[in-house]
Parts: sequence; C-alpha cells; structure tokens
Amino acid sequence: MKRIFFIINPVSGRKRQKDLVSLIHEYIDKTQFDINIQYTEAVGHAKVLSREALEARAHIIVAVGGDGTINEVASQMIGTSCILAIIPGGSGNGLARHLGVPFSIPKAIQLINKGHLTSIDTATINNKSFVSIAGVGFDAEVAHLFANNKKRGFFSYLRIIMHKFNNYKPKRYELTLDDDLRIRTRAFFISFANSNQFGYNTTIAPNARLTDGLLDVCLVSKPKLWEMPIIANLLLLKRIDRSQYVRIITARRIVLKQKKKRFVNVDGEAVKMKRELVIELIPNSLNVIIPRNVIR
Repeated sequence: MKRIFFIINPVSGRKRQKDLVSLIHEYIDKTQFDINIQYTEAVGHAKVLSREALEARAHIIVAVGGDGTINEVASQMIGTSCILAIIPGGSGNGLARHLGVPFSIPKAIQLINKGHLTSIDTATINNKSFVSIAGVGFDAEVAHLFANNKKRGFFSYLRIIMHKFNNYKPKRYELTLDDDLRIRTRAFFISFANSNQFGYNTTIAPNARLTDGLLDVCLVSKPKLWEMPIIANLLLLKRIDRSQYVRIITARRIVLKQKKKRFVNVDGEAVKMKRELVIELIPNSLNVIIPRNVIR
C-alpha cells in the first residue's frame, strides 16, 4: 500500500470543496493507497504538513488548492523521490492548467490512480523555491494587492490591474544571464517563467517548458492603455511573444539588480526581497503526476 497524503487549503475554492472528502474516498483506489487527509490552518502550514508527510515516508503528496498551496507543498519535496499530485482549487491555477490537470475533482483523483508521472524542473529566487513563475515589477505589485484583497477570482484580479495601470511607472533593472549576457532596461515587469502562464490561461511565455532545463526571461515594456485589449488577447491566444512590447530570452541562471527592495511575485505570492535577486534553475528536481501523452 502506498501512503498518500492530501494537504487541503480550506480557503481555496470553498464551493468546490463541500464534498471533497467524500469524493476522495469515493474515487481514490483504496487497493493502492493508504489515505491521510489534513487541512492547512494558516499561510506556511502546508510546508509543515509536507515535511511531516515526508518524515512519515509518504509516496504521494496531493496539494489541494491554488498555486500558493502547490508552491508550499512542492518546496519541501524538491530533490526527493516523493511524488506531487494536484487537485486544482485556487483562483488562477496556472501550474495545473499548464500540466493539463483536470479541474473536475473526480477526474483529478482518477488521474492520481493512474499514476503517470514525469520529472520537471523547478527554480529558486534568492533560495526561495518556485515551480511556475516568479517576477518583478507591475506583476509583483498586483500580486501583493490581490493577496490583500478580500474578493478572489479573475475579475478582482482584472480590477486591480486596471486601477493601478495608469500610475505605475516602469522600473530600471540590470540583468546578467548565465554570466554572459548583460542587459540594462526599464521594464513594466519581468517574469522568470518555468511554466508558460500566470493563471486564468494568460500565457506570458508561450514556449516555456517544465522539462527543457531553461527559464524563459520575459522582459515586458509598458503598452499604451488603449492597447491593453490587444495585449490581453495575445496573452489568451498564447501569442504574446509576437508583441513589440515583449522580449523573451532563455537562461539557466539570472542575476537581477534594482535600486531598492521591492515585492517579488513567487508563484502568485508577493514576497519582499533584497535589491539583488539570484534566480537559478534546478533541472529534473520534482516528480509530478500528469495526464498520459501530455508533454510539458
């Protein structure tokens, strides 16, 4: 019997979680798994529960929640043989969308039963782990405001963007990529993309892959307000790399310098960090259950 631990964020997707435990017991293959279900009680608690699950020799840890919950769980599993599974329950669900994980709870559980897995890259920013995307600038400012907003969902996210867009001034950055290429730029925001999207199917790095051993560094200039519908359309159509405002370069290690400490978006969580940021890729460092025939 394999030991499987479900770590559930009760704040994420409350409506969908009404019958979650009964669905787990109904659809999980009990001939394969010894089930343990636990709930997080605060920010950071998923890390504690994940460490305890690893100490209990868990074979699979299931993160039930959004990208923040997945980040906390995965950060403790990187470099181990334990397998991450996902039941999407957040707002944007960027990583789950990229991996093709079903949003139906029964289907996500059935995917776990099948046990098809792959090994994906992860990364760190100043030694803090991320799986999907980290970034600075306007995106990080929005992440900070969204985290402190009582209302969740796409339209709350969009309202924050529209409210702050006009008054946000692009910042100056200096980047060194792979100890070779040096770039000085004034950017609206910069994303370090391991997966291809922020969430809500907004694709910032159309060619990013979780298995290619590279991060896509997305340098984004500020468009005019009237151009925002065009930009939004390109994001949703996975063609943002065709915009004149976007430049994408791949690298394994990036050093970014800025004038002062600012918020950094780390898998959707806003974290205040130092002026100098060191971003490094860790290849093939996390085992994840995904649908068969999905190449990520």
